[in-house]
Amino acid sequence: TAAKIRTEKVVSKALPMTLEVPGEIAPDPDRSVRIAARVPGRISVVSFKEGMRVQAGALLAVIESAELARIASTYSSAAARVQAAQKNAARIESLTSKGLAANQELLDAQAQAQALAAEAQAARRSLLSFGISESQLPHIGARFELRAPLTGYALSRNATVGQTVSAEHILCDLIDLDRGYFIARLYEKNLARIKPGQTAEVRLNAYPEAVFVGTVETVGKQLDASARTVVTRIAITNKDDLLKVGLFGKARVSLSDGREQGRGLVVPLAAVTRIADRDVVFVRQADEHFEVHPVTLGPSASGEVQVLSGLREGEQVVTDGVFAVKGAILKSTFAEEE
Repeated sequence: TAAKIRTEKVVSKALPMTLEVPGEIAPDPDRSVRIAARVPGRISVVSFKEGMRVQAGALLAVIESAELARIASTYSSAAARVQAAQKNAARIESLTSKGLAANQELLDAQAQAQALAAEAQAARRSLLSFGISESQLPHIGARFELRAPLTGYALSRNATVGQTVSAEHILCDLIDLDRGYFIARLYEKNLARIKPGQTAEVRLNAYPEAVFVGTVETVGKQLDASARTVVTRIAITNKDDLLKVGLFGKARVSLSDGREQGRGLVVPLAAVTRIADRDVVFVRQADEHFEVHPVTLGPSASGEVQVLSGLREGEQVVTDGVFAVKGAILKSTFAEEE
């Protein structure tokens, strides 16, 4: 229970036919952000490196900005003068009601207060556009802190201490790879066979034993004239932190045209692991113990794989908590060898 082990029955079924398409890993644009300096100035602190994982809110860099200090000074000065002008207008209004001041004098005082309020508001909006919060406004100076808006990896770094930067200068690209995309290239002859919602299994050249199960999210509307392919986006979830932008591989998309592969025993792909270069599954016994069963695998589709030998229909195989069981078995094996 503590290891969150869950099992499923081995069943006999036919898997759908699949289509294999090449492609590469790309970040989710909704989970990516380009970090710009936002203010002109000189970089005094850099707190990240390329490839580093940073938490949301973590300090990325500090920029000393004379322009920021100037706008902050303008805001503070205007805010103070607004208060004085508003008090003066209130005083004159009181005198006017008693017939001790002219109405024109009141109008002039109110107009001055409004003009100063507009100046302060303009400076305030400039500061807020830099990403400064309302609570920081009274304390802002020349020091501008850039913080991570999300938890992710710094894909690049273009910042060094002492470097002078413009407001548009890009310091880094920050991406969250907990969820990514496999950008598949679909040939026009196969366009009618792939539709959003179909299940796909992604295997990357760098990690041939790892399988990322995803879903076809979109099929592009524009054909690449030279390659005669259409971009197909397959949403996948990161597994063991293996995803890296640009990795090549292939996706095996389960088709929904009704055609099936041969019938056989089937288990979820998540149930299969490797021990001593062999594919194995863990079978739960009636006494709550687990046995290692070497298996011979057949074709796979929709996140499931056929088992040609090593299992019987109805047996319970571990699908969640596989690594916990594997670790316990390997530990007991090592203990026996000692």
